Amino acid sequence: MTRKQTTKHILMVRPARFGFNEETAANNAFQVRDNSLSAAEVQHRAREEFDRFVERLRAAGVCVWVAEDTEQPVKPDAVFPNNWVTFHQEGWLITYPMYAPTRRLERREEVIQVALQAGFRPARRLHLEVHEEAGRYLEGTGSIVFDHVHRLAYACLSPRTDAQLLQELCNMLNYEPVVFRAVDARGQDIYHTNVMMVIGEQFAVVCLDTVNNEQERTLLLAKLHQTQKEVIAISLEQMQAFAGNMLQVRNEADRTLLVMSEQAFRSLTSEQVQVLERHTQLLHSPLYTIETYGGGSARCMMAEIFV
Repeated sequence: MTRKQTTKHILMVRPARFGFNEETAANNAFQVRDNSLSAAEVQHRAREEFDRFVERLRAAGVCVWVAEDTEQPVKPDAVFPNNWVTFHQEGWLITYPMYAPTRRLERREEVIQVALQAGFRPARRLHLEVHEEAGRYLEGTGSIVFDHVHRLAYACLSPRTDAQLLQELCNMLNYEPVVFRAVDARGQDIYHTNVMMVIGEQFAVVCLDTVNNEQERTLLLAKLHQTQKEVIAISLEQMQAFAGNMLQVRNEADRTLLVMSEQAFRSLTSEQVQVLERHTQLLHSPLYTIETYGGGSARCMMAEIFV
């Protein structure tokens, strides 16, 4: 089987009760406490941003499969399905252990059924959520940035990314873990790997300034160079603007697009844009409310379906 890094099928969840989650704020420094809007206004704006984002993806030829969130129980982060489920090329369907109890409510078979409509046929089902009882967490493609072609699993350790559980998953999938520590400007652990690095088919966007250990940074760069990725380094400020939270996808014309938020795009320099556009088309959409209150951006909203 020829392995692929990108897919044209994306699963997204339209939020019903989006809002600031106190449980996830404990270790997500990207969330902002903002009381200037009512809960109803935050939800209204988040749904508008979601619908506009889906519209732009579909207009670009991406196959977006939308599942509807439910009003009850309240799931403030349901718009980020990539953290609790992955659909792999070998037919693996994996559900993951989540740090915040409210996020565990997002694991719904109704959402998985939407992905099956895209043509995904699960051959094996892996329930990693059983590790929640032991306080071990691994939050999907938030915790892990996969290089599917070279079978590498990049992961920065945090309260949401357990090294031993990552190794166990890699053993099952036959991937090699590339593990490191990453911290923000205040020295706090980066909560998810996918806010500080992106793996595309021919490039990698990475905030190297977050990796303080020289040996770990050298190993990370070595893996990227060995796999022939052109490295686009972003600053801590750009990372904070979600420039490390992008996803490369394909459209029905078999062209690739690098998807990001408007804030992320505006943070890039003209030189960085030129480098990226040598490899892929860029697509962006405003996600300011979702980014502010949810602490996640474009990549977090998209779960890839490999069919």
